Amino acid sequence: MDDTFLSPPDTPVESGEIGGRMREFREILAISAIDMARDIGIPLETYERYEAGKLDIPISVLYRISNRLGTDTTVLLTGEDPRMETASVCRAGKGIQVERYPGYEYSSLAYNFKDRTMEPLLVTLDTRKPPAPLVRHSGQEFNYVVKGKVRVTVGKRDYDLEAGDTIYFDARLPHAQCALESDSGNSAQFITIIQE
Repeated sequence: MDDTFLSPPDTPVESGEIGGRMREFREILAISAIDMARDIGIPLETYERYEAGKLDIPISVLYRISNRLGTDTTVLLTGEDPRMETASVCRAGKGIQVERYPGYEYSSLAYNFKDRTMEPLLVTLDTRKPPAPLVRHSGQEFNYVVKGKVRVTVGKRDYDLEAGDTIYFDARLPHAQCALESDSGNSAQFITIIQE
């Protein structure tokens, strides 16, 4: 059997759909919303807004939620289990697109691979959108700039990167990325690989 998979076209996943799946998993596992919020380290009100689809879920929080629910982030994003065990191909423009932070658009590049230990994402930034706040999550992160110029803030230091440049850092430190004006216009793209 061929373990490669041609992904569906990039289509945004609605926060309400993700929230509904979170609620369904949580209820099946008999976890209260209060316990869930405590276990993933966020206020109950924020968690309830995620479940109701009234607030976009940061990708790092989505990982914590899926870990607590004992499921893959792909299941929360798409409602389907990852299927591939040997290899999963994601053709250009065919990842699952999710906007998790204002100013960031994520496209999951390996969502259909079972038991991933890393999360590769193509991230598109727009200079016309406000920069995202600093975030932190467990593990380490690698960024490779594909197009444009990207400023990566790690802790109190800024690193200005251009296409072909990379950065690897401790994701427990506050960090963020933003697009800088460049010859490529108002957008920049980078691949991030997150290992939590």
